[in-house]
Amino acid sequence: MRKTQAQHRSSWGAGALVALLFTSSSALAAGIGQPEPWQMDRQVAVTAEAADLHLFENGLHWLAFGISLFVLALIVYVIFKFNEKANPTPSRTTHNTMIEVAWTIIPVLILVAVAIPSFRTLRTQLSDPKADVMVKVIGHAWYWSYEYPTAGDKGGFTFDANVDEDKQPKLLATDNDMVVPVGKVVKVQVTSGDVIHSWAVPSFGGKIDAIPGRLNQWWFRADREGVYHGQCSELCGARHAYMPITVRVVSEQAYAEWLTEAKTKFAAIDDGSRLADAR
Repeated sequence: MRKTQAQHRSSWGAGALVALLFTSSSALAAGIGQPEPWQMDRQVAVTAEAADLHLFENGLHWLAFGISLFVLALIVYVIFKFNEKANPTPSRTTHNTMIEVAWTIIPVLILVAVAIPSFRTLRTQLSDPKADVMVKVIGHAWYWSYEYPTAGDKGGFTFDANVDEDKQPKLLATDNDMVVPVGKVVKVQVTSGDVIHSWAVPSFGGKIDAIPGRLNQWWFRADREGVYHGQCSELCGARHAYMPITVRVVSEQAYAEWLTEAKTKFAAIDDGSRLADAR
């Protein structure tokens, strides 16, 4: 009877594990533009830079896994090769030149191999391509302001984006969204009007600090239309968790239509006074 109960518990445990694997398969895959329950991976990359970051990170995971297996194999080898039963008379060897050279050179080579793609990705992020769209982002306690500067007959307006707790996804939606065209270089100039904030959108593979009195710059080019969410990633105060970011990536035609609508809707710059105050 005991054996039967044990077998039953074992079968139940195996079944639960299989069910967990199947039900969590979607959780292993990240969402597009927003997090998902039980998500373990990063959000789907929609910029080339974000894809490079994901590839680099996955490479580091496999490298760490390989090193861990190697170290485990060494430990197992030492346990069986040099235990008291196999070696009743222990060796008194204190130095091995070849091993000492190897454990110095191999880590250096590993670090060099990691540094090359790391510096390449960093160089891409710090490059300064010609901007198709320029947006200035100002962090406030606790909301974001977006300025679209005048460029020809485009831009020339400012709007605030506050959390909209009635929208989904919860605490990630805003009452007004930052809108940009797909496939275009968007430069984001980020600063703050009070304390340090951080403007971050995971699907774009970027995060940049908003610091009072300083103008930081970052760029991205989204290759896929959609709505992408982010959050302030710097602990900035009591309502830090209520400072989301929503970016809508649309077609060029839809973007042109939005600009025309936004110039009327957000006619908030009065002779440039609001823009001067924000700076």
